[in-house]
Amino acid sequence: MSKNVRPAKPTPAWLDRMYNNRVLVPEHATHFSQWAEASEDARDAHNCQRNLAYGKSPMETLDVFPAKQPDSPVMVFIHGGYWRSLDKSDHSFVAPAFVNEGACVVVPNYDLCPAVTIPQIVLQMVQALVWTYRNVAQYGGDPQRITVIGHSAGGHLAAMMLACLWKQVAKDLPADLVKSAMSISGLYDLEPVMKTPFLKASLHLTPAQVMQASPAYFKAPKQGKLYALAGADESAEFIRHNQLIQDAWGKKSVPVCELVPQRNHFSIVEDLTAPWTELHKLAVAMVKAA
Repeated sequence: MSKNVRPAKPTPAWLDRMYNNRVLVPEHATHFSQWAEASEDARDAHNCQRNLAYGKSPMETLDVFPAKQPDSPVMVFIHGGYWRSLDKSDHSFVAPAFVNEGACVVVPNYDLCPAVTIPQIVLQMVQALVWTYRNVAQYGGDPQRITVIGHSAGGHLAAMMLACLWKQVAKDLPADLVKSAMSISGLYDLEPVMKTPFLKASLHLTPAQVMQASPAYFKAPKQGKLYALAGADESAEFIRHNQLIQDAWGKKSVPVCELVPQRNHFSIVEDLTAPWTELHKLAVAMVKAA
């Protein structure tokens, strides 16, 4: 049996091998360094409104890159880091490519595990989207045209936002607050994540939380589309997750389920900012169609 084929009962060592992307991509630190440098440049060049509070926690803040024109589509980007690391300031670099295409870009932060649980992070992102709906017009965004893009753990959170029952959050919110979402290298079933040794100490996932926060266990959203993409060079588990969400929600709700050739867990994010790539073109088309 290939070391990548999913065994009937995955061993702890196999799970660590499948989910530890920093080990799988030895040059990950170079990606992070490039992201940080490009992010600083992006904030300086695009009138970034920083650290706007959407909640009471010091981490419940977001950055807004205003649109050049009023009533522009809104793209909310949710960063990854296994719900336990990284920061919105590492991901400002995604904004310019979308601002230049006529969008308003919002990049939220959230508290990190183990200080909070994954379901609590989901609720923080709900509040970030509520803030966006109620406030983005003053930054040139149209609150009726919100889409979400997320990477890795952020891809999981993007799917959760599409599945959110917004009318149960607040009466003034539209049921289709999130028009569509793109999940890049997302995770949709948290059960294997719960059992992965290198993540246990920080995530403290329980079976109840797995049920609460696994999009693959939910019914397909009644509105909106999810675009699911992963790198063809990612681990077999991330490739499995990418197909899993289309299998769970169906092709009507997940019309795009693709692997991006020659991209790993980190290099795929950089395609989002490169206008000549198919991933960027798909993302811009989704944002503009909202």
